[in-house]
Amino acid sequence: MGHSISRRDVLKGTGASLAALGVGSTLVRPVIAQEAAFTEATDKSQEATRAQRMQWWHAAKFGMFIHFGVYSTIGRHEWVMEDEAWPIGPYTEHAAKFKPALNCPRAWAKLAMQAGMKYMVLTTKHHEGFCNFDTKLTDYCAPKQGPGRDIVREYVEAARGEGLHVGFYYSLMDWHHPDGARCATDEAARRRFVDYTHGLIREILTNYGKIDVLWYDVAWPLDAAGWESEKMNQMVFQLQPEIIVNNRNKLQGDFSTPEQHIVAETNGRAWESCMTLNDSWGYQRADDNWKSSRTIVRNLIQCVRDGGNYLLNIGPKPDGSVPEESVRVLTEVGRWMEVNGDTIYKSDLCQVRRSNYASFTRTGDTLYMHVHFWPGDYVAISGLKAKVNSARLLKTGAEIRFTQDEFQTKFTGLPEKAPDYPITTIAVECDSEPTQDTDFVRKNKPRASV
Repeated sequence: MGHSISRRDVLKGTGASLAALGVGSTLVRPVIAQEAAFTEATDKSQEATRAQRMQWWHAAKFGMFIHFGVYSTIGRHEWVMEDEAWPIGPYTEHAAKFKPALNCPRAWAKLAMQAGMKYMVLTTKHHEGFCNFDTKLTDYCAPKQGPGRDIVREYVEAARGEGLHVGFYYSLMDWHHPDGARCATDEAARRRFVDYTHGLIREILTNYGKIDVLWYDVAWPLDAAGWESEKMNQMVFQLQPEIIVNNRNKLQGDFSTPEQHIVAETNGRAWESCMTLNDSWGYQRADDNWKSSRTIVRNLIQCVRDGGNYLLNIGPKPDGSVPEESVRVLTEVGRWMEVNGDTIYKSDLCQVRRSNYASFTRTGDTLYMHVHFWPGDYVAISGLKAKVNSARLLKTGAEIRFTQDEFQTKFTGLPEKAPDYPITTIAVECDSEPTQDTDFVRKNKPRASV
C-alpha cells in the first residue's frame, strides 16, 4: 500500500524507473503518460449492474483496511524491503519467522464491528510478493511458510462471522517475482508474470465464496494493455458477478481511491478515501504519530458529507494483535457511532459546511451540526437558508433554544461542557433541505458607518 510519498508520486516516478531499467522498446508506454488517462473502456454489463452492485457499499460508509504480511515481522513500515534495499535472501527468511496467532483476524473483525465499520479489506498480497493465501503458483505463501495455514481463509471466516462485507487487496507490483521488473522490457517475462498475476487473482476469487470488493494497487511497471486489465476484469466478473473493483489496474473500475487525503469525485462517481491511523500502513513499531478519535470522526464526516466512503487502516503486529493505540482510538470512535451512527449511515449530500468549530451532515431536511471544538453557551451558523423548526442535542435528546434571521441561526443555552465525546452533535430540523449562503451574508449584512 502507501508510502511516505503518495501513490501518484510512485506512478509519476515510473518513467524514471523504466529509464533506469534501460527501457528502449515500445512494449509498454511509460506509465507517466498513462496516469492522466486511465483506459476508458468498460465492460457494458459491469456498467449496467454498477448501481445494484454498489448499493451495500454506499450504505456502508465506513470500512477497515488491514495491512499484514512478512513486513510486519520487521516492524519498519511495509515498504522496508525497497526503502532499505533489503537483499532478497535475508528478506525472504522473515517469511519463516512470520507466525501470527491462530485466528487473529477474529479480533480485527470484532474491532471493526465495534467501531461501526461495515466492511473489511485485507492485503492478500502486498508489494513484497508474499501471498497470505493458499496458492498452487508459488511456495512464497502463508501455508508453506511461517504461518503454516491460510491467513486469508481465517480472515474471510472472521469477517463473515461479524456480518461484515469481505474485501481483498491485491498488489500488482511485485518485488519478489523474478519477472516483476523485467516484464517491462522482455515480452516472455511479461507473459509469464501476467499469467502468474491473473492466476493468483483467479485463485483468491475462486476459493473463498462470495467476495464483495477487489482492491487493486500499484500497477508498476505496466499499463492497462501490458497487464491485460480488460481481460483481468472480465475474469473477475465471471468469477464474482456481484463484486466491485477499484481503479488501480489502470481501468476506471467502480470507484476512485484518493489516498491519505479527502477529495470528492464529480459527476456522481463513487469514491473512497483510504487513510492510516498513524503514518504507516504496515506495522512500524516506532511510528507513534497516532490520529485522535476526533480526527477520525471528522474525516468520516467529511467523506460522507460529499458522498464518499472512509477506509481506515490498521497494521497488526507480527503476532496478529492490533496495536493498543489503534484499539483505543477505534473503541472511542465506536462509542461515538453508537449514538451518532445514523448521521453517518443515512447521510445525504450536504451543501452546508462553513464553520470554524463544526462540520455537517444531512439526512433529508435534518441538518446535523457536529461540533468538534465545543465553545459552550451557544453555537451559530451563518447564512442558513432553510427555516429551523426545532433543535436538540443528539446525545441527551434535550431541546435547544434558537433564534433565526436571514443572516444568523443561533442555538443558545448550551451546557458549558460538551455533552458527547469526541464530537457533540446537534440535530436541526428544518422545513426544507438545509443550504448555506455565506456570500449573501457578506454582501448584505448591515455594516457600520465610517
